[in-house]
Parts: sequence; structure tokens; C-alpha cells
Amino acid sequence: MSEAYASVLKISFDVRGGMVFRQMHHWAANLFIAAIVLHILRIFFTGAFRRPRELNWMIGVTLLLLGIFNGFTGYSLPDDLLSGTGLRIAYSIALSVPLVGTWTAFLIFGGEFPSDDILRRLLIAHIMIVPALLLGLISAHLAVLWRQKHTQFPGPGRTETNVVGSKLWPTYAAKSVGLFFGIAGVLGAMGGLLQINPVWLYGPFNASTVTSPAQPDWYLGWIEGALRIFPPWEFRSFGHAVPNPFYPAVLLPGLTFLVLYAWPFLERRFTGDRAEHQLLDRPREHPFRSAFGAAAFSFYLLLHFAASNDVIAKFFLISVDTVTWVFRILVVTVPFVVFGVTYAWLSALLRAEADSVLHVPAKAFIPGRALVGDSGVERLEPSPGHGLLEPGQLEVDHVEVAE
Repeated sequence: MSEAYASVLKISFDVRGGMVFRQMHHWAANLFIAAIVLHILRIFFTGAFRRPRELNWMIGVTLLLLGIFNGFTGYSLPDDLLSGTGLRIAYSIALSVPLVGTWTAFLIFGGEFPSDDILRRLLIAHIMIVPALLLGLISAHLAVLWRQKHTQFPGPGRTETNVVGSKLWPTYAAKSVGLFFGIAGVLGAMGGLLQINPVWLYGPFNASTVTSPAQPDWYLGWIEGALRIFPPWEFRSFGHAVPNPFYPAVLLPGLTFLVLYAWPFLERRFTGDRAEHQLLDRPREHPFRSAFGAAAFSFYLLLHFAASNDVIAKFFLISVDTVTWVFRILVVTVPFVVFGVTYAWLSALLRAEADSVLHVPAKAFIPGRALVGDSGVERLEPSPGHGLLEPGQLEVDHVEVAE
């Protein structure tokens, strides 16, 4: 076994408390990326990325990208059979890049797979380079947040020109400290009670062996799923073959993060909304954005489950090929269904001004159909200022309290 694998076993079984802290570290990595994903989803569906917060949105997307990369480098370091399988896939993905793939793979790995240099390079990236970048970006993120303040949902005294919130000291600081210790307690319990990445069951890495079933940590499941269900297609362009892994493992992630980075500017371009915003949207107020986000979420969720096609096949006693074809059909149909249903439902909710998604009248689903409000006046669209201050309510000209 390698020195890396032996050191992980020593930490797990010979160092007092080593198993708990090692598992806490692994669970914390998963929770860290999950928190970023949930935060990005909240910002997306409420429109908190709009002007003047485009820069902080882009910083957040970069934090997600770096978090995923650091998570991959971390669980690749033990040099067990599962992590070695992941590195083998990463090496193949690098090779699939047209023109520069071979050079890129050799530059990263230091030679053909398996390479003696890759673990040292991953260690440096995992404990020095990426953490330094994360620290710098988180500091920049908080600095911009301190300057611009939090967005807020519509309410009494809240307008597009002010920010109402709790003070940094002592209210916000006390909440943050309490949250810190609460999360530390949960991670401690998870590290002591919930097993994760038991490398002693996989055994040391052997280039001639692949463990099965083999799934990566959840944040890379969508790439693994895309690799598993993408058809065996290869194309030639300008005299060069474009290998099969390039499309699901390079092109798809590239387009995903490109759209994430560009979304604030795309929405501004197509909606013409160039104003600064301090108030958040409800999902119903932008049906297209919400429907697009829901469809994208369903797409990546299906890819995530497709990464377990072998486990699903074994559980239901059916062939892996059948499960693969089911997921191929689902990933190209379900997102469109989700988009259509979400867009129709939220549009009807917006037209009806209903209090809940469960209280939308059937006629609200017909575009252009006049609806009768509480006052008995027919209308086609929500009244001006819907969701903001009602006429006669107290308005505060300018209130700015540091978060």
C-alpha cells in the first residue's frame, strides 16, 4: 500500500479520536458545498443577483467551483481503490479535450496514469492553493456584502432605496456565533455516528482493479451520471476526433458554469431591467426565471441519480441497460414538463394574486382571461405595487442599518 493510504488507516485506527475528526472533515466538505448550492438557489429564485450585486453573484459561483474542486482533491488523497477510480476518470476526461487533451493530462498528472506525482500535487492544491483562494474570495464576498447590505423581502418601511435589518453588533454577531457552534455540534455528531468513506473496505488503489458500485461524493454525481448515460457517440471536427467523455464531462459543466456566470447579464438584457434592487422577488413574480430554475434543478437531479444506475438496477433486479435508457429519456423530457407546469402555475398565481399555490382558480390558467378581485373589479394582471407597500401604509424615506 502507498504511504498516503497507510497514513489514512493510521489516523482512523491508531490516533485517538482520529476517526471522528476525519469523518467530521469529510462531512464538513459535503455540508460546505451543500450550503453554497442552497444559498445560490435562494439568490437565484429571489432575484438577489440583480444590480448592483452581480459581482457578488459571480464570486459565489466561483466559490462553488473551487469548493467542488477542493472536495475532489480531498477525497482523492487517501489513494484507496474508490478515489483511484475517480482519478482514472479525471485522467480520461482531461485526455478527451480536443487538441490539448494529452498535454493537459500530462501537465496535471506528471505523466501517464497512474502517476507518482499526482498525489503530491493534489495535496498542495488541497491544503494551500485552493484554501487561500477560498479565503480571499470569502473575504471579498463579505466585504461587498458589508458595503451593499443584504437584500430584503417587501414589507412595511422597506423600499428599493433603503435597507432595513438587524445591527451587526450584537444581534447579527450573536446569531452567527450561535449558528457556528450549532453546526459544529451537528458535524461532531455526524462524525461520530455516521460512517463516510470507509477506505479500509475499498482497499488500496490498484490500477488493474475497479471497485463496484462506485459513486463519487454527491456534488460530482451529476457529472458521473452524465458520463454513464451519454450515448456512445464520437464526432470528428476539422480532422480531429472529439472523444465521447468530452461532451458530458467537459462541455456540459462548462456550459453550466458559463450560464451561471452570465445569468444576471442575460436577464438584464432580455427583460430590460437595469434598475438597482434592494427588494427581493417572490418566485411568482418572475415565472420564466422560476420555471427555468426548476427545470434545470430537475435536469441535474436526474443526472445525479443516474450516477447510481448500477445500484438501482441491482435493487430492482433489472438490467443496467434498461435503467440507463430510462434515465436517457427522463433527462430530455422531465425538465420540459417541469418548466411548463411551473411556468403555467406561477403565471396563474400571479394573475389571480392568490395567497397560496393551492388556491389558484382554474380560470387563472387561461392567459388573458379577466379575473374578479375582492372589490368586484375585473382585471387581467396584478395591481400595481403588488407585494410592496399598499397605499396609505407608512413609508420610511431612508433607513440604513448595518448587517
